[in-house]
Amino acid sequence: MTTELKPGIIVRRLTKRIGRKCILEDVDFSIQPAQIAAVIGPNGSGKTTLLRILATLMRPSDGDIRVAGYPLPEEAVLARTHVGVVLHQPLLYSDLTARENLVFHARLHNRENSDHQISQLLQRVGLAGREDDLVRTFSRGMQQRLAIARAILTNPDILLLDEPFTGLDSEGIVTLTVILKQMADRGAAILLSSHDVPGVEMLATRFLILNKGKMQVSIGKSELSENGLLSVYQKSFPPAGEAQ
Repeated sequence: MTTELKPGIIVRRLTKRIGRKCILEDVDFSIQPAQIAAVIGPNGSGKTTLLRILATLMRPSDGDIRVAGYPLPEEAVLARTHVGVVLHQPLLYSDLTARENLVFHARLHNRENSDHQISQLLQRVGLAGREDDLVRTFSRGMQQRLAIARAILTNPDILLLDEPFTGLDSEGIVTLTVILKQMADRGAAILLSSHDVPGVEMLATRFLILNKGKMQVSIGKSELSENGLLSVYQKSFPPAGEAQ
């Protein structure tokens, strides 16, 4: 028996304006279930705004957006129950322990994860032995590991990650890479932002290149030439004075 996968992410003509400034303009792309996609681009290109809109933390100005089959912003509350998010800032409760942070998050989503399940998850992200330590005693990398654990706690159908490798050491990077591949194997649609072009080329299967709020390129891994993603990225940002 084949398990039906939840719809992934569909974005059509997404535009976001703040005052007179256009942050995103007519952005189009889709991410299928079981697919890992990476959005790359320089600072100010709109990556974080895009992820925040998909995470229902910001309203679009225009466009047709569907996350896990739910239109945004009309059904944001329902969409949110299918989404796990890692923001650039972890936004954890510093005066709670790692375990208490996860228990609180589970209850917000009406989930009752057992103490054993939470311990297993903390071990999975490399926080074994620190379950009952206050988060304010954690390093930046440890906080990032906990934020990742929180994002996958409910086994979401959609996973959105803004610069998720920030603060992680080499072991943490390997751990997160394994987790993302496992989540995709289970059918999750994953979108992450990153500045590490070679790194995401090894991980993702679809690449979105943003520049000044516009989608420059949307390309699958199988479509890349032998010169790889870096060549495509560099052609999207020619030196000043050169035509694209």
